[in-house]
Amino acid sequence: MQTASDTQTRKILIVDDSAFEQRVLVDLLSELPYKVSVAFNGLQGYQLALAQHPDLILLDVRMPNMDGYTACRLLKANPVTQDIPIIFLSGADADEERIMGLSIGGVDFVAKPFSPGELAARIQVHLNLARRAAQPRAAPAHGDAAQARATAADSDPDAVIVNAAKRLIVDNLASLPGLAEIARSVGTYREKLSQVFREQTGMTVFAFIRETRIRRGEELLKDTDIDVQDIALLIGFNNAGNFATAFRERMGVTPSAFRQTIQQKKTPLD
Repeated sequence: MQTASDTQTRKILIVDDSAFEQRVLVDLLSELPYKVSVAFNGLQGYQLALAQHPDLILLDVRMPNMDGYTACRLLKANPVTQDIPIIFLSGADADEERIMGLSIGGVDFVAKPFSPGELAARIQVHLNLARRAAQPRAAPAHGDAAQARATAADSDPDAVIVNAAKRLIVDNLASLPGLAEIARSVGTYREKLSQVFREQTGMTVFAFIRETRIRRGEELLKDTDIDVQDIALLIGFNNAGNFATAFRERMGVTPSAFRQTIQQKKTPLD
């Protein structure tokens, strides 16, 4: 059973475009000693999370301006907010939405209408888990200026967008959307993403995609027995021929020759 001392300093951020849903959640949480704040869309929620650093976020999926998935990608790409547990709330109880929410960093997914008692219990569980996970971490030394500068650089708005785009690309190599959709999914637009990606990484988005696919293909050739054709499809090439051409251009050998060389090195000499 939770006590006031367990929750009196816990901050909960509600992000939902429905005033009615906000009121339901605020009324529920007001019965517990949480400090509650609210936002009406994903962008406002992301900005409030940066400013307030809540202990947990209740995040609606479907909202105007910036939806919950986009906000989650940005939150998880920013070192300042990446460890905040996010519980998705959605009126659609579809498997695809649940899988998406969990795969991009949510700790839980609750369908509306929800049971107040169950939601309160889930909130408490994830707050406790987050607190336990944070306990072993050693606080950085006050004089660690290099680490402070690195954190500041990683939380730069452009760096956050690029980090979020990179994660989306790595997680969806087999079926990547177009550049405009990638940009929209991380809260920006095509031209902006192209500009900041080149500034932050020194390469274009397409060059990063190509390099990531080749690196992943190399790993699969080394570590698995998956057929070259299947590897090609897994990393987003239309066929083995296209994969072989790109791999040879980057690595100097075909995928089959590369795998053969690896296997020969693993085979002990008689």
